[in-house]
Amino acid sequence: MNSSSLVDAKKRALHLKELMAHYSYEYYVLDAPSVSDAVYDGLMRELKDIESRYPELITPDSPTQRVGGEPLGKFSKVTHTSRMLSLNDVFSRADVEAWIVRTDKLAPGRTHEFFADVKMDGLACALVYQDGVFIQAITRGDGFVGEDVTENVRTIPSVPLRLRQASGVERFLHGRTEIRGEIIIYKKDFEELNKQRESEGLALYANPRNLAAGSIRQLDPKLAAARPLRFRAYDILRDNAEEVPTYDFAYDVLRKIGLAVNTETRVFSDIDQVVKFASAWETMRHDLPFNTDGLVIKINDRALYRQLGVVGKNPRGAVAYKYPAEEATTQVRDIVLSIGRTGAATPVAVFDPVVVAGTTVQHASLHNADEIARKDIRIGDTVIIFKAGDIIPQVDRVLVELRPKQSKSYDMEAELQRQYPELTFVRPEGEAVYRIKGATGPLLLKKALQHFASKGALDIDTLGEKNVAALVDASLVYDLADIYTLTKEQVENLERFAEISAQKLVDAIAVKKQPELPRFVYGLGIRHVGVQTAIDLAEKFGSLQTLQEAALDDLLAVEGVGTVVAESIVAWFADPDNQTLLEKFEKLGVAPMYQKKAHGPLHGKNFVVTGTLESMSRDEAAEKIRSLGGTFQTSVGKDTAYLVAGGKVGASKLNKAKQFKIDIIDEASFLKLVDT
Repeated sequence: MNSSSLVDAKKRALHLKELMAHYSYEYYVLDAPSVSDAVYDGLMRELKDIESRYPELITPDSPTQRVGGEPLGKFSKVTHTSRMLSLNDVFSRADVEAWIVRTDKLAPGRTHEFFADVKMDGLACALVYQDGVFIQAITRGDGFVGEDVTENVRTIPSVPLRLRQASGVERFLHGRTEIRGEIIIYKKDFEELNKQRESEGLALYANPRNLAAGSIRQLDPKLAAARPLRFRAYDILRDNAEEVPTYDFAYDVLRKIGLAVNTETRVFSDIDQVVKFASAWETMRHDLPFNTDGLVIKINDRALYRQLGVVGKNPRGAVAYKYPAEEATTQVRDIVLSIGRTGAATPVAVFDPVVVAGTTVQHASLHNADEIARKDIRIGDTVIIFKAGDIIPQVDRVLVELRPKQSKSYDMEAELQRQYPELTFVRPEGEAVYRIKGATGPLLLKKALQHFASKGALDIDTLGEKNVAALVDASLVYDLADIYTLTKEQVENLERFAEISAQKLVDAIAVKKQPELPRFVYGLGIRHVGVQTAIDLAEKFGSLQTLQEAALDDLLAVEGVGTVVAESIVAWFADPDNQTLLEKFEKLGVAPMYQKKAHGPLHGKNFVVTGTLESMSRDEAAEKIRSLGGTFQTSVGKDTAYLVAGGKVGASKLNKAKQFKIDIIDEASFLKLVDT
């Protein structure tokens, strides 16, 4: 071996490691990378090449050593040098004040300074560094003894394999330094993982915390390396505790030596500031990249913190300020099915309203038949509900102990046949989702868009069947909301359009950005919701948001809405695709409006029209009746006031009207009535 070549390779490898460590620091701590991933990957390839030629240059802190080799047989137990404690929970200002009173009694005359940080929802872990080099990772365990998960944690890119040198913190690179923090998965990374699994027909992960914990407890480090795990530090321990005087100082040191920490931390001198901070983050927490269920509030002075001591497994010098519960139990009342724009059937659990994370939840998507079978969810079951990413309600698991004896497993195919007898569904090989047979996404979109633009719905001029087909076939629209993104330039390039006709279509769509609420609801194409039902829903709820949040019982209170219609409405609004569609409408400035109409001369009177009218179509007659405050019905009932009989009348409606002693009038009498 050429000694000069080895010396040169050693220098180059050292320089590469230092540079890559700096780039990692920029990426994970400063959140300001100066180079692209491709540049980092190129440096990694060069370092791997050097180490393959000179294996003696491989060191434990090399970034090439993140992923271990063979799977482990088991995790060994490790005793913590300093116990990993958990915190007492508090839920209100009064609880925080009571905690402060207790600390005052234990340390009278001391001025308190409070350190507050957002509490991360992940897996607590301790990283041990010797002379600045990462040597061990230990889970919390029972606080006294944890598990050695070094090889798995080594795969996490945000865990520095060697602590960073920085001015003023040199002593932390000598001797034993222990860093404690949380292993987490960002919400966006978790959602991407679940999207991928759903497309592959695999069971979805429950939540980021469980996935992070499960990933670290995999015996094969390569499996941990495949998950988007991150480490965020919240404490640093030294043999000489006086080296870290405050928690604020600890965070400053952690940043300088290369660890990512939360940037939301604050130091306060009084309780009012602490509570105001906690209240602000109750709303803002949804914008954080990770899940949180509250704040950690500590006495900033670590000497005082230690002096206050520990009760059981909880330190007296800190509390966890918890936000409203993100889990709750409720009972499944039904499982209904929603058909999305691609023809996919999505099962939706309808349950008794329950408050989760501060909002009322009453339904949740069950995704597909495999997910129902995996969790064995049945009608009547008591289930645990949680909010994925603090936003989307999901069923975590069933409390089987409370299951009704007569419960039966959910039969997806039988329910599809029962709820949609006119449709045929198939489940393509390798997929978890049932879809309408013979119906493609574009075909369904064309039908949905035609309905949305029809006279009974938004009544968009020039957006008829052929123009709808042209827009869909040209891939200019992928959902109903996309029509509001169309430009004249896009449309006039289509075969059916010229400059004037393209502008006419774009203008016709633009004037419907504030459609009447009943027309918009009808236009959405919710199964079993006709024009009159849409009007009744608008009158009852007054806004799309209120209708969207309506409970099953609220819907059943609407005249003419029965169980089938109510469940269909709940299922539609619970479908994730439909929720995304409504959000898109809102972002594009589409705002359905409802103005309660004054009672007209036909208020309280119900009409049914049968046969053909000479002066107007049935739809026009219905619109006329509604404009005067009346109700247009499609079938004769006991509450029908008039049956308008045109030409070619069927006998069944006439006989039913006579049976109920309903006034039967001809077209001329009807015209006199509506013209009065």
